[in-house]
Amino acid sequence: MKQHQILVIEDDRDMAYQLKLRLEAKGFAVETVQSGNEGLSRARELKPDAIIMDVMLPDLDGYRICRLLKFDTEYEHIPIIIITARTLEEDKDMALEVGADAYLTKPVDWKSLFGTLKNFLASQEAEPAEAAKS
Repeated sequence: MKQHQILVIEDDRDMAYQLKLRLEAKGFAVETVQSGNEGLSRARELKPDAIIMDVMLPDLDGYRICRLLKFDTEYEHIPIIIITARTLEEDKDMALEVGADAYLTKPVDWKSLFGTLKNFLASQEAEPAEAAKS
């Protein structure tokens, strides 16, 4: 079974460490970065199976990263899960507008995060199989 690569873009070192630890415990390969520009660059280099990121990041916010990736055909298939302390409905609407696949708020509900991630990865794996049947 393939080990899925997850890119975590999170400027809070403690939160990034928690995400890395918990994701690796579930069998994922995880890379973490702390800034928006670094996150965008690594996403383009790695082409990870999924991205988990904060909205409020130094130098380039999560909305902009999401928009740049989701509106580029080379990266649009990568599921992006936003995890943020921002709880306003407008923030969630903005995230979905720029292409985020899921919007979760802090503190992290780990069961919800892992369920969401599992669903995205399972549907990614099913798509090539469906295309092969056509």
